[in-house]
Order: sequence, then structure tokens, then C-alpha cells
Amino acid sequence: MPLLIVALAVVVLLILMMRFKLNGFISLILVATLVAFWAVATNSLTIDGQPAGIADIPDIIADGLGGQLGGTAIVIGLGAMIGRVMGDAGAAQRIAKKILSVFGERGVQWAMVISAMLIGVTMFYEVAFVILVPVAFTLVRATKVNLLWVGLPMSISLSTMHSFLPPHPGPTAVAGLYNASVGLTLAYGLLIAIPAGVAIAMVWPRLAFVRKMNPQMPTGLLAEKEFKDEELPSTAMSFIVALLPIVLIAGSEVARMTLQLSEPVNNLLELLGSAEIALLIALIVAIIAFGPMSNRTMNQVAKSMSEAARAMAMILLVIGAGGAFKQVLVSAGIADYIAQTTSGWNLSPLILAWLIAVILRIALGSATVAVSTAAGIAAPLVAATGASPELMVLATACGSIAFSHVNDPGFWMFKEYFNLNVGQALAVRTTYTTTLAVIGLLGVLLLSQFIS
Repeated sequence: MPLLIVALAVVVLLILMMRFKLNGFISLILVATLVAFWAVATNSLTIDGQPAGIADIPDIIADGLGGQLGGTAIVIGLGAMIGRVMGDAGAAQRIAKKILSVFGERGVQWAMVISAMLIGVTMFYEVAFVILVPVAFTLVRATKVNLLWVGLPMSISLSTMHSFLPPHPGPTAVAGLYNASVGLTLAYGLLIAIPAGVAIAMVWPRLAFVRKMNPQMPTGLLAEKEFKDEELPSTAMSFIVALLPIVLIAGSEVARMTLQLSEPVNNLLELLGSAEIALLIALIVAIIAFGPMSNRTMNQVAKSMSEAARAMAMILLVIGAGGAFKQVLVSAGIADYIAQTTSGWNLSPLILAWLIAVILRIALGSATVAVSTAAGIAAPLVAATGASPELMVLATACGSIAFSHVNDPGFWMFKEYFNLNVGQALAVRTTYTTTLAVIGLLGVLLLSQFIS
């Protein structure tokens, strides 16, 4: 019954948005509320393990929306402002010209794949996405190619790195539950993630149903002006600002993982390496470098940031509503129901961990909830069967990327940035995430023949 309710909720959501063209934010909040009413009627709605009633529904929705936007709003907002400030000063165009001079127009996809994989090893999907997407937009305008031709390889590569590998939150948390080596998990994961990510990133934009789509870039996120060469800022300064948050986040993570640091130094690096602070520092540098140092007034810079913020308003609302929908499903006990249903299944531990994560991902949308719950169920199997804990981490993490759809806040971020309708986003993102999950499992099973 709970899974049937989830399926009906998804169907209602799709009808509201695709048939009646209702705004995504309103549709998600409405469906989340209806699911919460069902959970109250069946006495399955809880908050922190305690029974909840109708009066608690607004709090659950608010917690889900706020929890999703708590860090996401800052990251997306700062990232959009950096991108617009750089775009209005010509820095994004300068970076795009340099990329084209190195890779050529025929190599822009490889440029995005390589950049996304290098950045995505240590950076969250959302953070890396908002840093790279202005460059992708500028490349699209410079080359006059389809937006998905450039943007999709970037998104697929980032999804692969974020979902498969530590130090990202899901794989890292699961490594602790399985008592796995983070270093070995990363090493094994790279053997799977790189070929899988590259294959899907290069194949998907070439599929017939993808090539039929020709979305336009969202307004307000990219400068309208085409700059002459003499008007552009220096290549060095453009890359310094673009790479600054990457250096801060990745450098901090690598230093803390590999060096013996005193507590004050470790705390300082943790602060500087947080996405919010790193992006804030990068924005301040961008304001100075592409404001007064580039003969632009502070009023012009402020206007760039305001326009970026306005362009992000609906995107943030939809992403937040996706978090509210996810939280209602969690509070309705869907995860507990799936855990009880699957606990007695007699399968290979690698396949079982992957399958449970897939089911949870489909039902709840949250990769983090899916991966942690699946690991909690499958963890005893590591000792009982002698399965490699590192491969168990990878199998679980691979399952958690599958079937990204309307209850996944990341789905809405992908949809809004690439200006797709719901049907197009389902056709593109849901298929590529599911294919990545299947290829990832096959890679894990192949490695299990050589690793015990």
C-alpha cells in the first residue's frame, strides 16, 4: 500500500504539471500535502519517531523545504551571482574562448567531461554545477550548438563523481557503516566511475530523443552582450576567479585527508573548504576583479547580482518544494516499510544492497536517505558473507543514483537550469541516472571476481 501511494502521488504530480500546466512549486506542495493527509489517516505520519497529526503537516513540509534549501540556496545563489558577474564582465566568454582554442568546437564535450570529472571528485554536484554551468552556457552561445550537447556531458560526469565516490556524503557515510577503507573505495570507484561516466556522457547527447530537444538557456543567468577581444578581462584573472572555489574546497579536503593537522588548522581548513564560504570568498574576489579593476562601477556589479538572484527565485522554490515532498514521504514511514519488506530477501549481498537502494531512491527521491537506509539493512551481510566492504559501498552508492524523478530535488535543479519541461527531464535525466546505476552494478560485480 505505501508504495502504491507513492506511485499515485507521482502520477498526480505529472498530471498537474504536464496536463494542467500547474506551476512546479505549487504542484509539489499540493501533492506533498495530500500524501501527508493519507499518512495521518493511516496513523503512519511521524516526527522524530513520534506520531504526528494534521496540525504537524505544515511543520513537516516547512522542515523539508528548509532542510533542502538550508545549504542549497546559499550555494546556488552565490554560484549564480559569480557566474553573472563574470558573464557581465566578459570573463565567462574569455574562458569559453580559451577552451575552444585548446579543444576546438568538436571537442567541447570532452572539455566539459574532463573539467566536470576533475572538479566533481571532491565537490558536491550542486556546487560544481553552478560553477561550471555559466561556462557551458557561454560555450553554447559561442558555438551555436544545442544546450544539451554541452550541458548534458557536464551534468552526467558530475552525477557520476558525486554518487559513486567518497568524499561525497553518501559513499563516505556508507563506508563508515560497512567499516570500509575510504581510500580503497575511492580507488575501486574510480575504476568504475571514469569509464561509466565518460561512456554515458558521450553517448546520451547523441541519442535521437535527446537530439530532438532544443531548450533555450534560462533568461537572467547569462550576459546578453557579446564582447570584443579588447574588452575581455585577462585569461589569468578569469580562470583564477573561476577556479578559486575549486581550489579552496578540493585543497581543504585533500589536506585534511592526507596531512596530520593541528585542531585549529583543521578547523580553519574546514571553514575555508565549506562550499558556502569558498563561494562567498570567490564572489568577493569576483566583485573586486570584475568591478573596479575592470572599470565597472559597483552599481553595475550590484545590478548583475540582483538579476542573477531574480533569475534563481523560481528555481530555488521548485527545488525546495522537491525537498518538502521528499520529507513527507520519509515522515510517512515509506523507508521503514521498504526496510521491513526487503530485510528477508535471499540475494547476493552486492545485488541486495544495490536493489534496496534503488527501491528507496524510486520511492523517496533522496539519494542520501536511500544509501544510508540500504546500508543499514545490508551491513550485517558483510561479516556474514565475507563480501568486500568497499564493493558493498560502491554497490549501495550506485543504486542510490537510479531513477531520479519528480521526488528528487536534484531532478528539478537539472530541469530548471536546462529549461526542460517535465516530460523532457524525465526522458533525459531519469534514463541516464538509471543507466549509470546499472553500469555501476555491473562494474562492481566484475571487480568482485578479482577482489574479496
